[in-house]
Amino acid sequence: MIRKGQQMRVTRVLQAGVAVAAAVALLSACGGGGNSGNSGSGGDKKLTVGIKFDQPGLGLKTGSGYTGFDVDVATFVAKELGVDAKNINWVEAKSADRESLLKKGDVDLIAATYSITDKRKAEVDFVGPYLVTGQDLLVKAGNTDITGPEAVNGKKLCSVKGSTSADNVKTKFANQVQLQPFDGYSQCLGGLDSGTVDALTTDATILAGLATQHPGKYKLVGKVFSEEKYGIGLKKGDNRKADVAKAVEKFYSSGEWKKAVEKNLGADFKAGEPPALTEK
Repeated sequence: MIRKGQQMRVTRVLQAGVAVAAAVALLSACGGGGNSGNSGSGGDKKLTVGIKFDQPGLGLKTGSGYTGFDVDVATFVAKELGVDAKNINWVEAKSADRESLLKKGDVDLIAATYSITDKRKAEVDFVGPYLVTGQDLLVKAGNTDITGPEAVNGKKLCSVKGSTSADNVKTKFANQVQLQPFDGYSQCLGGLDSGTVDALTTDATILAGLATQHPGKYKLVGKVFSEEKYGIGLKKGDNRKADVAKAVEKFYSSGEWKKAVEKNLGADFKAGEPPALTEK
């Protein structure tokens, strides 16, 4: 037999249970059970983009923010795809990891000084080039020995693992220089400072950004010896390729391309204009 006090407690428990069940049902109806694909709560689209975190002027993480030319082009593309800047998830894409990030689906696209090469095109899809540059050399401001690629014989050069710049050194200067590959450009700059390397070699755009960040400390030699075409990388067969291509074309034709170059690399920097915006 249930006494009056016990009956009241049972009633309150049952009422609480009904309230919880109603709340769960309401959350389920509103989609509170989680997101799927690239859609966020409220229908906001999301995009995961791979960039460099240590390249001033191109892709640089500063606190909780990101700056650089690659960041600007990726943000513009995302907007054209219907993704607000606040819904972009920025992921570090080191040179040696870019293909695997795309293949595994860890990122939707990569804008990380990603040079278009036949070898890479066999593994991933590209849109671009959206910027054309060339490989150059960065030395200490007081260095007078290295005046160009013809003066690197017997020198120690630093570049980043997995980059086309490192491959170019192996090809162009085989048996002439000592190549010291590192994971990032900050390590190469450390080598320059300590004297363990004589020069840092990579794309002129990257070197210009690094030199700008350290006024008076380093200098760009100014003699390019390759042609690098930056493209946006996507997973092979990604059906968004055509839309990304249209967005990149708009980025260029609207004048935003020129603004981004001047803002991030300087008004005097001579960036090669894209010869074609859809890589075949």
